[in-house]
Amino acid sequence: MLREKTSLAVWSVSLGCPKNRVDTEHLLGSLGGRIRFVKQKGRAQLIFINTCAFIESAVRESVQTILEIVRDLKRLKKRPFLAVGGCLVGRYGTTELAREIPEVDLWLASRDLSLWPEILSRALFGRDQSQSGRLLSTGPSYAWLKISEGCQHQCAFCTIPKIRGKLSSSAQATLIAEADHLLAMGVREIDLVAQDVTAYGQDNGEHLKDLITELCRRPSLLWLRLLYLYPTGLDENFLHFVKDTGSPLLPYFDIPLQHAHPEILSRMGRPFAQDVARTVERVRRILPDAVIRTTFIVGFPGETDAHFATLCRFVEDMRFSHVGVFAYAREEGTVAYDYPEQVPKDIALARRDELMAIQRSVSQDLLSGMIGQRQQVLVDSVNDEWPGLHNGRVWFQAPEVDGQTYISGPGVAPGKVVEADIVESADYDLTALT
Repeated sequence: MLREKTSLAVWSVSLGCPKNRVDTEHLLGSLGGRIRFVKQKGRAQLIFINTCAFIESAVRESVQTILEIVRDLKRLKKRPFLAVGGCLVGRYGTTELAREIPEVDLWLASRDLSLWPEILSRALFGRDQSQSGRLLSTGPSYAWLKISEGCQHQCAFCTIPKIRGKLSSSAQATLIAEADHLLAMGVREIDLVAQDVTAYGQDNGEHLKDLITELCRRPSLLWLRLLYLYPTGLDENFLHFVKDTGSPLLPYFDIPLQHAHPEILSRMGRPFAQDVARTVERVRRILPDAVIRTTFIVGFPGETDAHFATLCRFVEDMRFSHVGVFAYAREEGTVAYDYPEQVPKDIALARRDELMAIQRSVSQDLLSGMIGQRQQVLVDSVNDEWPGLHNGRVWFQAPEVDGQTYISGPGVAPGKVVEADIVESADYDLTALT
């Protein structure tokens, strides 16, 4: 148990999606102004690891991270308090994990997310000293706002509903207060995140449109971005709402389509299997300047060469701005785990590489057309490798998942918004000068 001090040295890592990062920021923020981050684990009093366990590779990364830290701590005369939370704990449970890795001092289960601050505070200090708060870890330019937990969909490949539970939306008043806190800290971009943003409020009577409208009234908000939009939630009514709302709401649509062939989509349990192209066409008809990001799973059980060829043609024809491709991972506890016709891993990986090569060509073409344009750039951070260079983004680049814009010139600094000329493009990135 730690003594109460004016400061608490913390080393932390958050694996996986932005939703995990938000959970970490809330937990560390609950310790108040006493937090002092350190770069060396040996100088920490508290080490916190927020894990991911969505797929097998994420489980391996989480376990490896924990074991590496445990190994490092064994070399110290005085070891920090080690706490681990997140999806790994939600998937495998505290009992099993505590038996396998007894060096961890505290396991925080996903089902106890609202109690994390109290549990950690009692473990550290012997009593509950937690408070509401959030410690921003993304720098001065952007922050994620998690609007709901869990998921109501039953996709055949997904473990999230079992790990995180059913849909649980946050109260609008709570989210607005948190957004105001972020904006007061100087944040210029807020990105709404959830397992399905379009499902927000379906469980508690809140309404996504009301939340967006209220957020858009904040004069200091430069960009409002929606991440993870389930295709069936993008009806004409909602798309017209986005169009009519305008700035600061961006016409940026993160729509995980997962495949393009109706047979594979049906096997995946995706209810829009027969009209996947119509979803894209509907967005572009109502918002011609919209940018669409999507993800696909290749090597799903039963995917033939013909199914994959359909997907390749779809990506070539649709010309998405951003695409992520994942090789199917067979996960215990999912419906698809027991499907016949499992695709060999080497074939799935080869298909992933082939599809990404197609998208790389599309991205190169789209970005080369940006050269010579003058764009607004939100500056995120100083570039670690080149003096005078900064990392930033134009409006159609979401933080950490899309490409970025390397920018230099007068007035460029983290958190600033500058006008700049696009002078160069690469596969996924741009270069700009003020």
